[in-house]
Amino acid sequence: MNGGQCAVSVSLLTATWWVNLTSIQSIHHIIIYFRTENDDYMFRTHLAGRVLGFSVYVSNTIDRSQGTLCFKDNNFTINTIPSVFTANCFDHGQYVIYYNERLPGVVYPDNYESFVGTNLCEVEVYGCPATGFIGYNCSIPCPDVNCQYCHIETGTCQGCKPGYQDYHCELECDKGSHGSGCNETCGQCRDVNQCSHINGTCLTGCEVGFKGNVCKTGCDSGSYGVDCNEICGNCLNESQCSNVNGTCFTGCNAGYEGDLCKTGE
Repeated sequence: MNGGQCAVSVSLLTATWWVNLTSIQSIHHIIIYFRTENDDYMFRTHLAGRVLGFSVYVSNTIDRSQGTLCFKDNNFTINTIPSVFTANCFDHGQYVIYYNERLPGVVYPDNYESFVGTNLCEVEVYGCPATGFIGYNCSIPCPDVNCQYCHIETGTCQGCKPGYQDYHCELECDKGSHGSGCNETCGQCRDVNQCSHINGTCLTGCEVGFKGNVCKTGCDSGSYGVDCNEICGNCLNESQCSNVNGTCFTGCNAGYEGDLCKTGE
């Protein structure tokens, strides 16, 4: 094809192409249509060597290292690589990434070109448009109630909803943690046991000197105390007023005294 229908690039070192699915999707399989110029002989003799050794990743970012390797070609030759390639890829992600490389100092198999290219005419991604469902019509919820990502065929849970953990996602995050994978740390909650395991909201308010729903923000300069409702005194430097108890760390303005600098001399 020479009419601009294909994504074509040539590189001495690496070739990367991706498609953005716009949100995290449940993927079943991926079909890749390589550039052939509508001529199998042309494909085998001039183009196949550029794509041998390719990989396909599924990721939530354009960084393939943060994703999952779906397929890596270690066996195809210019005579066996299909011009239309299908790979099962039971995973979840927003990006499907095609990658290939020819790195210095690496010995590659015979028939591998010394450079790589994308040479992709179409990439089709099949699966469910929403996570948390399985089945042919994507109508069956994941068997585990708190599972956000499950294997699209078997239903095996592959990732819990925010706030849950363990193999079947039946356990809440440990106290002091919350969110996806329980990887977020609760803020300065007045009672860490009252930190929401789902979104980190401090249900009974913040420790003295902090504000906000998750209590990770200190009081604004010039305020302190419970819910940051106290106003700092006449500190020599307002930014040196303790957000916890209002102590002026660098002393008072002229005419004032005491730790809080609220008393006239």
